[in-house]
Amino acid sequence: MSKLSLLLSAGVLSFLATFVVTFLTIRLAQNRKTAGRSAELHHQNGKNIPRLGGIGLAVGLLITAAIYLCGSFTADDKITCRLVVTLTMAMFTLGLWDDLRALGAKRKLLGQILIASTAYWGGISIENLSLPFAHLEVVKLGLWAWPVTVLWLVAITNLINLIDGVDGLAGGIGLMLMILLTIVGSGNCVSYLAAGLIGALLGFLWFNFPPAKIYMGDGGAYSLGFLIACLTIVSSQKGTIIAALIAPLFALALPILDTSVAILRRGLHGLPLFRADRKHIHHRLLSEGISRRRLVLGSYMFTAFFLFLGLAAFWSHGAQLPILFGFGLLFVLIAAGRLRFSREWFSVGRVLGNSMARRAEIQYALAQTRWLMLEGARCPNLDALFEDTVFVALKLGFTGLKIRLADTEKNWQKSGNDSQLGRIFPQNLPGQNCYLEFSAPPSDTLPDAPPQLDEKTIRILAELVTEAWVKAFTAWESHSGQPPRFSNAQSSSANQIPQ
Repeated sequence: MSKLSLLLSAGVLSFLATFVVTFLTIRLAQNRKTAGRSAELHHQNGKNIPRLGGIGLAVGLLITAAIYLCGSFTADDKITCRLVVTLTMAMFTLGLWDDLRALGAKRKLLGQILIASTAYWGGISIENLSLPFAHLEVVKLGLWAWPVTVLWLVAITNLINLIDGVDGLAGGIGLMLMILLTIVGSGNCVSYLAAGLIGALLGFLWFNFPPAKIYMGDGGAYSLGFLIACLTIVSSQKGTIIAALIAPLFALALPILDTSVAILRRGLHGLPLFRADRKHIHHRLLSEGISRRRLVLGSYMFTAFFLFLGLAAFWSHGAQLPILFGFGLLFVLIAAGRLRFSREWFSVGRVLGNSMARRAEIQYALAQTRWLMLEGARCPNLDALFEDTVFVALKLGFTGLKIRLADTEKNWQKSGNDSQLGRIFPQNLPGQNCYLEFSAPPSDTLPDAPPQLDEKTIRILAELVTEAWVKAFTAWESHSGQPPRFSNAQSSSANQIPQ
């Protein structure tokens, strides 16, 4: 069988396998009414959509590997293929475990570092870098090879996971990266595994494109991101061609830009750098009324442009990087201007000044919400948890709180305050018709208020309390065994709050 026939066979069989397995996964999840673990605050759309799409992608990868290992390739290439696929399946297992039962960020990161370190000791490593601006002078990393390799593998893995927030986004960008890797793979296992994943991702996107019937989940995102990172190192001839490493970074321009802005924003506000939120670019565009389908198609066009730049970087062996980087920066600035992001990005002085002023308020709120999260496992009933939440809301300056859970709700209003004259900050919760609603004093009552009391800060405080409520509620639900409803859905007043 020729190499071209092998590529086509891998893609077609992988597509069919992933299509069938994903279809069966959806049917099984619907029949058993399970989508994995419960929905998260920042990954919810009101529907019980399964997050097990990684199963189909894993099957597609295994079939691709089986076809490749049956071909007439060198023993070294087959050993590399086995190592890459084995470690990718380990990363898939880690993510799938988290899809079924939350592991926590620290455990997941530790698992990713262990798997990435195994890849390094197995021979998938960035040992040398050739500098395109110094007549291809090779720089040996020496002792830095291990941390650089682990950083690369873990960073790319999590970049793919971070963009899995909109139907079809992570799958589509992963598809474009696999096209890139098929081209730059030079006919070795990189090309064949990437070609097989093209078929698998097409089979998955059939069900994941808006409106999605299934999500990739951490299992799919971790395995896809780790596979991309591994294949990039292998295609770079053990790290001696920097252009092969830079090319995927161009194609990942959207998640890199989004993550960088998110980390900068959280750092300026005094929030945890890796805290999940709904302030990513795709969240903001959706909140402005752009449909999911238009958002995904626009993201595909953005990524396709940078994919072309990545190919140009590879074909020029990195010699044209300054020009290509300039084109990319210009494109980003034009897109930011069209989407009205540029004014906020360039107002660095104002943002920095306001952020420094509100950091103390947010740090105080983080301390209060940590207490609330711990109280979830101690509360005897949901009404007691509500009273604890009101206590925190009162401490942070809110004048009212409403929590709606399915068919019951509970209200609190600060004594002597009229909620109709204040500002309302609604926060959606996982589940149908579930939400928190915060009340704050009207803005005209604080004409000389410092920046830490402005509307942006109040919205952040409402988000922090909501996140704490979700975690406290989850802890209470896991140990209480009681139905998630208030037993005494009466309004509370300020004098009922524990002091």
